[in-house]
This record gives sequence, structure tokens and C-alpha cells, in this order.
Amino acid sequence: MAAATKTALGTRDRLVRTASRLMQHGGYENTPVKQLVREAEATLGSLYHFFPGGKQELAVAAIHFGDEEFAGLLRAGLSSHADPAEAVEAVAALLARELEASDWRDGCPVTATALETVGRLPELQAACAQAFAHWQHLVAAKLLAAGHPEPEARDLAITVVNTLEGAEMTSQVTRSRTPLLVAGRHLARLVASYRD
Repeated sequence: MAAATKTALGTRDRLVRTASRLMQHGGYENTPVKQLVREAEATLGSLYHFFPGGKQELAVAAIHFGDEEFAGLLRAGLSSHADPAEAVEAVAALLARELEASDWRDGCPVTATALETVGRLPELQAACAQAFAHWQHLVAAKLLAAGHPEPEARDLAITVVNTLEGAEMTSQVTRSRTPLLVAGRHLARLVASYRD
């Protein structure tokens, strides 16, 4: 984040955005509070002022921020084409471009935290689950608007989000757009097949 942008944001927003970025890269456990407040140009006192529940409360807010950030990318891709099959492929291409532009660091904003909190930190796990459900809802809404029956749209939306999540992680590991682009092509075929 540019210095000018940081100073324009309030302390609470800086803490949330910094926590979101650090958790996206290293998860919850690998995000030390001292590093977080230093990079947010905040103090430990301000963290507890805005988040009396400490790091865990801040982490929930950061997951919600990451959810909305990722939802913005989904909306942009989904709205780029009227046809849902083409829109889903466009989402995959957009995610591939964004991931490459971040030097393969900025994948899904909640995956690292979701995986390490399963069964241990219910509030964080619930926030991650809510994010996945939100993204599925956005895809389902696109499919419903195109005339897909509701049960089919919901199932396809789950498949689209799950596939993109896995493809994005594979693209990060391999430092290649290919997994996302291939996933996008196949998801588009799957979505289109339901019109036949």
C-alpha cells in the first residue's frame, strides 16, 4: 500500500487492511501482532482500542475485508459478459491477471486462514465459511439471472467457486496462469452444457 494511501486511511482501516494482506500471505498464526501494528503504522494500544478482542477480533474484520475485496473481483468478471459461461471464464482470466500482477502472492484472501483454523478457532472458521458462501451467492445470482433453475444454479456456483479456489492455489504454487485459464475454459463448458 502506498504511503499516501496509508496516511489517508484511519487507524482502524489500516489495521484491517494490513491484517488482511498479512493473513492472505501467511495465515493467522504467521501474522505476529507486533509486525501487524508496525506495518499498519499503528500502536498496540490502538489495536485494542478498536478491537477489544485483540488479534482474533481484528482477524475476523480482516476476513470480512478480504471477502469484499475478492467479491469485487468476482463482480467485475461476472458483469463483463451477459452469457454466464463467458462470464465465468472471464473471472478465471481476471484472477490469473491479478495473481500474476502480485508476483503470485495475492491469491484467495481467506484460504491460508481457513485451512489453519478448522476445528480450532470457530469465529475465524465461521467468517471464512461466510466468505465462501458469499462468493457462491454471487455466482449463483449470475446463473439465476440467465435462467438457470435455482437448485442447478446453486450447485454450479459451488462448483465454480471450489474449482477457482483450487486453480488459484495451483497457479500460485506453479507461478503460472495456466491452471486458472484451463479451469475457466472447463467451467465455461460446464455452465454452457446446462443450456443444452
